[in-house]
Amino acid sequence: MAKVAIIGLGYVGLPLALLFHKKGHTVYGIDTDKNKINLIKQGKSFISDVESDDLQSIRASNRFHVDSSFSFVKEAETIILCVPTPLTKEGEPNISYIDEAVCSCLPYLNKDQLMILESSTYPGTTEEIIMPKIESRGFIVGKDFYLAYSPERIDPGQKTYLPEEIPKIIGGVTDVCTKKAQSLYRTVFRKIVPVSSPKAAEMAKLIENAQRLINISFINEMAMLCEKMNLDPWEVIEACKTKPFGFTPFEPGIGAGGHCIPVDPVFLRWKAEMIGKRLTMIESAEMINKEMPDYIIHKVTAALNKPLSKSKLFIIGVTYKRDVNDIRESKAIEIIERLVKLGASITYHDPYVPFIHIENHLLHSSTISEEKLKESDCTLILTDHRMLPYEFILKHARKVIDPKNALKKFKSTTPNNSII
Repeated sequence: MAKVAIIGLGYVGLPLALLFHKKGHTVYGIDTDKNKINLIKQGKSFISDVESDDLQSIRASNRFHVDSSFSFVKEAETIILCVPTPLTKEGEPNISYIDEAVCSCLPYLNKDQLMILESSTYPGTTEEIIMPKIESRGFIVGKDFYLAYSPERIDPGQKTYLPEEIPKIIGGVTDVCTKKAQSLYRTVFRKIVPVSSPKAAEMAKLIENAQRLINISFINEMAMLCEKMNLDPWEVIEACKTKPFGFTPFEPGIGAGGHCIPVDPVFLRWKAEMIGKRLTMIESAEMINKEMPDYIIHKVTAALNKPLSKSKLFIIGVTYKRDVNDIRESKAIEIIERLVKLGASITYHDPYVPFIHIENHLLHSSTISEEKLKESDCTLILTDHRMLPYEFILKHARKVIDPKNALKKFKSTTPNNSII
């Protein structure tokens, strides 16, 4: 079994570290966030997809080590980078975390090690950014050091596929690099998908998520059109789903959020612009996604019989998707921020998020109670967590805006004017 250093112990790196340990490898987890390291050492999870019991069970293992020091790198045979790749304020790829992680590894690199980047990034990053840094140390990639890209493809919150069941795309700088990465990942994942280069693997990841943003934006636009025509978009989608071929169902909502779907297409568009190509379909999808909070706020103002500045709103769910504790790029948070700026009084409930920072104010999750629902002018279900008491909400709320169709089971027994 191998010795694997995993850089970045967040939503991608920590589950991956546990998976490698489960398969018998020795794992060295590294993260510059000392709070994360302390929580892991205490056996306390901060990620929805990782149980604290799982961390507790490996605390005493001599094959699982975590620290904020990069000195662990010298002990490893393989280094896997799972660091964030957000956007800059200007909306361009921010690869500073990749750059910093690689630079921190450099003093500890040894001959014949394998480095794999898993973070989502623009095509060319592995060879244009990481490879020169490695070779600056005197290594020759493909000869005495090995480099590959293998995109993470996790779907936080979903329980249908185990992590090891998701096919693993691998693109090495050379054939030997690819084979080295394949040899490692075969011990963990059931299916390996080799491609010709890191750039091909990087491109595959971005196309996957760009397609998803396009589909989500399309169905949201169709839902807005249906509502303009006094049609129930969910009824229309259910009818479409009866076609056994050619139609892929997507659910409308408040817009795509999270660390991948709204971000990765920007990487792709940015790279295309660098080589003189305009991606108009992605531009349109981005525009629709950015407009969704405005649409939801318009529905709120239309539902109220008084100004927002004199209204009390109860928000149900603030994460970017159901059954996770991740609020990165959450449209629900964006909607709350805008409503606060418009003067609305906001309280919220989310079983996964005990507090949020809005406009320099700290808001704590409130209990869902009959009193809270009745005193609110409108209740907005922005994230449809499975554990929420929807029947209770519907019974006591004065008005409910439900863009996620979380109350679909109760529509037939409820007055039409209470669900919007």
